Amino acid sequence: MHRFLEASAGQYMTRIVKTVARETTMRELQRMFDADNFNCYPVRDGDDVVGIVSQFDFLKCFAFNPGRMVPAYDDLLSRMVADVMTPEFIYVDPETKLARVLQLMVDHRMKSIPVLDAEQRLVGIIARADIMRALASCARG
Repeated sequence: MHRFLEASAGQYMTRIVKTVARETTMRELQRMFDADNFNCYPVRDGDDVVGIVSQFDFLKCFAFNPGRMVPAYDDLLSRMVADVMTPEFIYVDPETKLARVLQLMVDHRMKSIPVLDAEQRLVGIIARADIMRALASCARG
């Protein structure tokens, strides 16, 4: 466990990250979720990460209550990621210890966390599977 406590996000993160634009439609997003089997994507506006969009964000737009009119399915799929993304998101830097990353995931019930460098540029993403891989690797010594 000592090796795990010393390990950082930068050692175990996925460095090649698929992102989406604010203008990506929900239909395109659904296809990406199906094809990639990812839980979330960072949302970019140029070089800036301006939010994240998760499967939960996608599903929220289909949750209705009795006081709300139900739009057509095709109308919902025509909406943009900018309409449903989470603009205020948790991120870590490559030097963040994995123990801290794990605690953030547990506390906030997150499956993936973007990794941004000091200039706030996206350099990776760390997922639960990466944490599990790190735990197994550190346990083997």
